[in-house]
Amino acid sequence: MIGLVLAAGAGRRLRPYTDTLPKALVPVDGETTIMDISLRNLAAAGLTDVTIVVGYRAEAVEVRVDAFQQKYGVKISLVHNDKAEEWNNAYSLWLARDHFAQGVLMVNGDTVHPVSVEHTLLANRGPSILLAVDTVKKLADEEMKTVFNEDGQLTKITKLMEPSEAYGEYIGANIIEASAAGKLADALKATWEANPDQYYEDGFQVYADRGGEVRAAPIGDLSWVEVDNHDDLAKAREIACRY
Repeated sequence: MIGLVLAAGAGRRLRPYTDTLPKALVPVDGETTIMDISLRNLAAAGLTDVTIVVGYRAEAVEVRVDAFQQKYGVKISLVHNDKAEEWNNAYSLWLARDHFAQGVLMVNGDTVHPVSVEHTLLANRGPSILLAVDTVKKLADEEMKTVFNEDGQLTKITKLMEPSEAYGEYIGANIIEASAAGKLADALKATWEANPDQYYEDGFQVYADRGGEVRAAPIGDLSWVEVDNHDDLAKAREIACRY
């Protein structure tokens, strides 16, 4: 199993930081970036082969690869998304299909969370796809909400859901087992071909609708944030220094 970071997005709501940097390289604790936290967590969880999907301002990641490798003891491979500024991340994850065929623990490149999330996912390995889910946070419209049936199988993952209907929020970290890779790649391809503006979570929905196993690993009550805007960045800077 390897680590995988999706870091191709532009992060326009974080300008001016993202005028010259991808969102994943925005600092959240001194010089420590969101990418630093992602790589540090993956390494601490024993995942030292890491693939990063880059796109917007990819060169800013490329020039830091050697330093990241030395600092965290990881070996980094880059996958380039040439449509990162046009298409959504279902396409980004599909581009990494040869990498997640090895089995991956994947994190979004804009999520700041403690390494306990990675440990929780690894401790609960078994399902073909396992999602880290926050069942404590009060939900609103922007969250990626989830519903699971009485057997624990995913039935719905979308932002477009009444918060009261949801089991919890998918936080942008998951395990994709090698056994799921082929069918997930097919589901992602169907997703971005139908609408390139769709999320990879829409691909998870297609995979589940086709009979693929997708289950939840509750992360407990902990501080984390998806960094989409300046308010999120302020929260990230409050919590990142605690890790």
